Amino acid sequence: MPYPKYPLTGILAAIALLASSLAAAVPAIQNWRAGNGVPVYFIPARELPMVDAQILFNAGSIRDGEQAGLAKLTSALLEEGAGDWSADAIADRLDRVGARLSFSSRRDSASVALRVLVDPRYLQPAVETVARLLKEPSFAPDAVDRVRQQMLTALRERAQSPGAIAQDAFYKALYGNHPYGSPPEGTPASLNAIDRAAIEAFHRRYYTAANAVVAIVGDLDRPAAERLAENLVGGLAKGEAAPPPPAPPAPPGQTLRIAHPSSQSHILIGQLGVKRADPDYYALFLGNHVLGGNGLVSQLSQEIREKRGLAYGAYSAFSPMQQAGPFLMNLQTRNDQVETALQVAQTTLRTFTDQGPDAKALEEARQNITGGFALDLAGNGKLAGALGSIAFYGLPLDYLQNYIGTMNGITLDAVKAAWQRRVQPDQLITVIVGGAPAAPASPDPAKPPAGS
Repeated sequence: MPYPKYPLTGILAAIALLASSLAAAVPAIQNWRAGNGVPVYFIPARELPMVDAQILFNAGSIRDGEQAGLAKLTSALLEEGAGDWSADAIADRLDRVGARLSFSSRRDSASVALRVLVDPRYLQPAVETVARLLKEPSFAPDAVDRVRQQMLTALRERAQSPGAIAQDAFYKALYGNHPYGSPPEGTPASLNAIDRAAIEAFHRRYYTAANAVVAIVGDLDRPAAERLAENLVGGLAKGEAAPPPPAPPAPPGQTLRIAHPSSQSHILIGQLGVKRADPDYYALFLGNHVLGGNGLVSQLSQEIREKRGLAYGAYSAFSPMQQAGPFLMNLQTRNDQVETALQVAQTTLRTFTDQGPDAKALEEARQNITGGFALDLAGNGKLAGALGSIAFYGLPLDYLQNYIGTMNGITLDAVKAAWQRRVQPDQLITVIVGGAPAAPASPDPAKPPAGS
């Protein structure tokens, strides 16, 4: 029996209607400050007896200074010991209550994420553990050495990856000596120079109440959420707020070619984008969904993959941060097709910036974004992640409720104007990693030479 066929516009309209109703059902964000001043953002979610909490610190790699990798090393060491607890003791405490704890460090922030059942038998020990890890990490010398070696091993592996080489070169070319240009993973020299005293000083400076925000989503009422926040971060020292990073200067366009023994070349093309609080971000995001943010149906993928077979895929994205993050197009192609792929990517971007998307493509992108909005928030973990971003970047408390309305209110002219204000196709930074022939294979000692 054949399946019934429905018009695409009807399907998109139905998705938009569903998304709007689900978005309207998102509870309002509750906001207050803990006793030591830490901002707390809370959304009750009664469907499951769980709670997800995120603590974000203004302690990303932009705070490394001359010691690249310091923020990431400090973050990784938080679960390696606290007070008289060893790493094994910490893992055992969490395992016994079924809690999941993770640490991450990025350019802007360092974060701690906890998921645990709300039953006090499980919640209380897990929260006590997190609070102690944040307040009194031991930074034991053997742990410092072990984690340092892990990071050095990761750097050696990264040095063999053409994608990672391209990313590092692009960020260095884009940001130069700006803090965003410092490699979050560090360098062999910088990691080996970091001592325990530097790690302790970094923790004292940035893991403080003045540099923290908390996001909580879970099966709690307001009083219980307030107690949870106090128990998580109430013991943090007040500290002093870190200054915002400086605005990066716009660099000149340039092309960097880095030889690598690979059959394909990794290509990154981009420029400075916008910061997260920039009002142009929404129009740029919507337009980018047409250009390169919607997988195989985006214009970049259609021009590069579908029409010409130059790559398996090509995409683009804005990655906003406290200050202007990158706008980046990314693709891989055979070494002998690099120049053609570059020309197609650059022409596609220039045409899009000059002319903007057509009305039909923009509307389909809008419906795709708003239709997927509810899925982006499905589950407490995703909702807590979104809430953490709202908290860290100081977005409005009604951000979730207004998101679909904001996207629906962006006109075609607004998208064109934002792209023409923010994107300069003649000032792009291009990084190409590849093109060098692979090293010849070593002779097999067990195989006799040819002709013998």
